[in-house]
Amino acid sequence: MTSPPRSPGRSPGEAGRVARLALAKLYVVTPDLPPDRVVDLATAAVRGGADIIQLRHKTLPRGELLTLARRLRELIRAALFVVNDHVDIAVLSGADGVHLGPDDLSIGAARRVGGDRLLIGASASTAETARAAVAEGADYIGCGATFATPVKGEKKVIGPQGVALVVRALGPVPVFAIGGIDESNVEQLTAMGLHRACVIRAVAEARDPEQATRRLRAMLTT
Repeated sequence: MTSPPRSPGRSPGEAGRVARLALAKLYVVTPDLPPDRVVDLATAAVRGGADIIQLRHKTLPRGELLTLARRLRELIRAALFVVNDHVDIAVLSGADGVHLGPDDLSIGAARRVGGDRLLIGASASTAETARAAVAEGADYIGCGATFATPVKGEKKVIGPQGVALVVRALGPVPVFAIGGIDESNVEQLTAMGLHRACVIRAVAEARDPEQATRRLRAMLTT
């Protein structure tokens, strides 16, 4: 069983973030939309009960991304707020965490920059890479692709079974299934005892993002 290598002397705020992460079920990632639409979408997702909101924007200049991150931080209090890729923007905006991909700053370097104040997430598709990420200091894992997805079409689909293998390997460390998850297939996850999921299009492209979030959150808790 692997547990996150976090120091025992956390502040109450840091411990609170870790506790909220442990209870999280639904993780919503924002797509590349104009900033005002990102804000509207994130606000709707929080109202719908999302546990974590991640700002992921691949096209905004860094200065504009920081401005957007600060706007979201002011609005997002009922959920954890995570910034994708950029540790500096996560720190400067007061985000709760940062999510790192294989081509980003290393987990160890991110921990040195953000300290224990930041939750750090990592992407992994195998038990081996997930264990390595946790050993380096990751607090949670995004695991997939669970199903085929146009967002990252190059990623190998590992299916719910592949996610389940990573979950079993990591024990108490939160693992969020990601990739092509929506209302039509989320029950394939819960049928295998998987109750954490990360979505983009299932909320962003919904006619009513708030209600879509609420339905997905309810499905993950049954």
